[in-house]
Amino acid sequence: MPTYILLSILTAEGRKTIRDRPNRILEVNKEIEGFGAKVLKQYAVLGPYDFVNIVEAPNNETIARISIELGARGTLKVMSLPAIPVEEFIEKIKK
Repeated sequence: MPTYILLSILTAEGRKTIRDRPNRILEVNKEIEGFGAKVLKQYAVLGPYDFVNIVEAPNNETIARISIELGARGTLKVMSLPAIPVEEFIEKIKK
C-alpha cells in the first residue's frame, strides 16, 4: 500500500480539544483507519507543525477524503504528501 506523510497544524479549537481530552489523538487514529488507511507512526513535533503521521492508504483518493474530513471539523489543518521509498525512487529515475 502507498505511504503518505500527513503534517497537521492544530487550530485554537484543536488545541483546546487536546488540552481537555489528550486521548482524542488516538480516537482520530481509529477514525483514519475507518476510512481504510493505517497509521504506522505518529509524532508530536515542535516547529511549524504539531503532528507528523506516517500513514498507509490504498490510494490518493482515500488520503484526500481523510484530509477533507479531518479538516472540515475546524480543529486542524492537514497537508498530505505522498511518500516514495528511496529505493523505489532510485529505480524509477534509472529508467
